[in-house]
Amino acid sequence: MAATLYIIATPIGNLEDITYRAVRILGEVDLIAAEDTRHSLKLLNHFGISKPLTSYFDHNQQFKGERILNALRQGKSVALISDAGTPCISDPGYQLVRDAVAEKINVVPLPGACAAVAALSASGLPTDTFTFAGFPPSRQGKRRTFLSGMNDLPGTLVLYEAPHRLIDTLGDIREVLGERQVIVARELTKIYEEFIHGTVSEVIAVVSQGQVRGEVVILIAAGEAVPEENEPLELVLRRLMATGTLSIKDAAKQAATISGVSRSEAYSEALRLRNSAELA
Repeated sequence: MAATLYIIATPIGNLEDITYRAVRILGEVDLIAAEDTRHSLKLLNHFGISKPLTSYFDHNQQFKGERILNALRQGKSVALISDAGTPCISDPGYQLVRDAVAEKINVVPLPGACAAVAALSASGLPTDTFTFAGFPPSRQGKRRTFLSGMNDLPGTLVLYEAPHRLIDTLGDIREVLGERQVIVARELTKIYEEFIHGTVSEVIAVVSQGQVRGEVVILIAAGEAVPEENEPLELVLRRLMATGTLSIKDAAKQAATISGVSRSEAYSEALRLRNSAELA
């Protein structure tokens, strides 16, 4: 094999989701660069592949990237794989590809599994236009700024998120983008694969019932808010306030957007409903 950098997609869960071509190339290259060599070794052992492995991840990319490039300069073939899915999507692999392209080294992609595309295909949301934005920042302030920059984007918005930050991120989506239609897809291709559909508040209510596990994809419908035609202001407020996750002010703000009334009217009605409940 001539000096070539192969970008090889690996399964995101189910080991059957790897192509015949990927298995063949992994068995033919001189070197495999993996995000986590211990994790990738399990995959390679499953398919009876024994090749030299080297790690390549966020904290060693500069050092290891140069070693991988040296191997390519010597005419060797290298396969780049991630822990799961397509390399260079929300991981540092693109920098290695950039440097290889700059040196006119042949780069060949082997398509395959990608959590974002898999979730989008089964979401029921429009797929003709979408934005994949990777992982939001972990801190709330930066995360809200990140989301606000996507408020007017057309099409479906696709995010990755860690399970322990899912509820906080959904709360920020509701605060910044409004009560949109969302889908949370988790454990894709695995035994406990799940798609949770609903408004942001409805999805928060579902995921709050237990501990979220596994990789998570969040898909957000376009638009400022989910239209709820002819739904009276009182019913909208009761539904939002029943979640127990919104302040009176926030519930009134969202209800005003959904019902098309002024915020002051919605706030007055929210206060009336709260006071009535307290007196009951």
